[in-house]
Amino acid sequence: MGEKEQKKATIYDLSIKSGASASTVSAVLNGTWRKRRISEETAKRITSLAEELKYTANQQARALRSSRSGLAGLLLPVYDTRFFSSMAQTFEVQARNRGLLPVVVSGQRDPEEERRVVESLVAYSIDSLFIAGATDPDGVHRVCARAGVPHVNIDLPGALASSVISDNRQGARALTAAIIRHALQTGPLNPDDVYLFGGRDDHASRERIIGFHSAKAEIIGSSIANDTESTGYSPGMTALAFERFYDRHGRLPRCFFINSSINFEGLLRFMGKHDGEAFGDIIVGCFDYDPFGSFLPFPVYMIRPNIGEMLEKGFELLDAEETAPQIILIEPQLVPPRTALEGPLDALKDNNNVVTFIGSGKSP
Repeated sequence: MGEKEQKKATIYDLSIKSGASASTVSAVLNGTWRKRRISEETAKRITSLAEELKYTANQQARALRSSRSGLAGLLLPVYDTRFFSSMAQTFEVQARNRGLLPVVVSGQRDPEEERRVVESLVAYSIDSLFIAGATDPDGVHRVCARAGVPHVNIDLPGALASSVISDNRQGARALTAAIIRHALQTGPLNPDDVYLFGGRDDHASRERIIGFHSAKAEIIGSSIANDTESTGYSPGMTALAFERFYDRHGRLPRCFFINSSINFEGLLRFMGKHDGEAFGDIIVGCFDYDPFGSFLPFPVYMIRPNIGEMLEKGFELLDAEETAPQIILIEPQLVPPRTALEGPLDALKDNNNVVTFIGSGKSP
């Protein structure tokens, strides 16, 4: 391969050859290395390598000319849930409305991967970052703080940066009260008739369990010690929890709270292995919203977090002067059974919007 055909050096090539992180290389190339207290020796080594490898800055050069890259980042744990895909869609719309270019990445619920992908975003000089549902939000905060990148936590709070989250406790109270009152219409309930499945030891799950127990004690008047089962955010582990409960009791609880749509998928897997008698009379509450779940044969109450308001408040915090870290609670919406709400996809413009009747060859 001739010299002209050689692959252009990237910021990661400079990182590997210099032994410095991608964010350190970025700081040297965009001139902010002194602010980050990077040594002059390191800066000279990286600069020399950049000249030697004929590095072309591209995004970095544009950022230097305008002082801002125009890039706004969103770190998600996963993509394949309606909640996080809706968050990505809403974030893109809000970012573009502010003249920003949205960049969405996933950390795969792995603290090391979260920090690695954020370092990559920092290397491209993002102007700000939304940290959504991170396993280690404070670890991500430290990466952003070293690079001077404004950031805010969404959905799960951290201790070191401001956070905008759903009011999980009050949302869980409302959801639990709804399923209990629905079940009471067909007869009295015992404490062991009301159960909670899913979640793990994180802030959202802990707050939801508090709200669950509060509403349960208030309406039924008592509670039992072993009425929750933590399964993590895993459909398979949640399905196994339902199987174990069914093996012990020969039935499912009359009404139960499911901690997320991921855990709700575990219920569907359980249902696929049993006939209708196993779940014919249950009342379910899910702390997440999916219109398909709302139309199952049994009543399903859902909580829909207000993603749009959370992101708008996040942008406001980023635009404001720096303050001490704070937690802002956004009230979620209780959705009754058989309800299909509008979502961010309703705002999309579809140019091919002519409906053709099959077999007629004519438009209405």
